Amino acid sequence: MRKHVTYTSTLSPAILKELELYAVKLKTTKKLLIEKAIFNFIEELKRQEYIRSFQNANADKEMLLIAEEGIVEYKKMLDK
Repeated sequence: MRKHVTYTSTLSPAILKELELYAVKLKTTKKLLIEKAIFNFIEELKRQEYIRSFQNANADKEMLLIAEEGIVEYKKMLDK
């Protein structure tokens, strides 16, 4: 599997200027800043999905019952 894939896109001049300024300021490459930004954005999307799934499960009476039963069983195991 290749380590990198070439990707071509366009950015607004204002974003590119900010990117260049921060690359110089942080003594890194624009490529690395873009990679980190995309990675962090995707991680935040995953975190938000995870939160929504728990919020949805909290509203689901059947899931709540399963969780409560699981806690009772877990407490029994701890008490042994």
